[in-house]
Amino acid sequence: MIEEQVILVNEQDEPVGTMGKQEAHEKALLHRAFSVFILNDKNEIMLQQRAAEKYHSPLLWANTCCSHQRVGETNIQAGKRRLNEEMGFEVALKEVFHFIYKAPFDNGLTEHEFDHVMVGYYNEDPNINPEEVEAWKWMEIEAIKKDMEVNPQMYTAWFKIIFAEFYPHIEAHKI
Repeated sequence: MIEEQVILVNEQDEPVGTMGKQEAHEKALLHRAFSVFILNDKNEIMLQQRAAEKYHSPLLWANTCCSHQRVGETNIQAGKRRLNEEMGFEVALKEVFHFIYKAPFDNGLTEHEFDHVMVGYYNEDPNINPEEVEAWKWMEIEAIKKDMEVNPQMYTAWFKIIFAEFYPHIEAHKI
């Protein structure tokens, strides 16, 4: 199987090349990524627990899905593709904001991403891919914030960073 390639970018999100995902994370190089937050009519976020077999952050909770764009793919196309691959459903997505973050892991890998954060709305149960997702749940936004303070070890490093960036947009944009 060919290793997934990530799009290396500069701080203006302009592509500067591609590289294998593993190598980019080993070298902590800035690359394009996206994070999807699915909300329901109760303003709860659908969280996913990463599958036990994941090579980093197994069984930790994160936002609905995250991944990397492929060459030639728009942010929205990438978000819809991965949402369907991991959670088994399709919805309209809207990009809300973007930012750069860096999150090192205990295993020597580092996420250094120009992250495009998207939101969508859904009220049904997902059809999760067990190779990617162990479990899922709806959780109130304020409950997530409080639980992260009490149980930070239960959440991925990147989700803690992204949620802190996402939280102000909830009120500002009436997400």
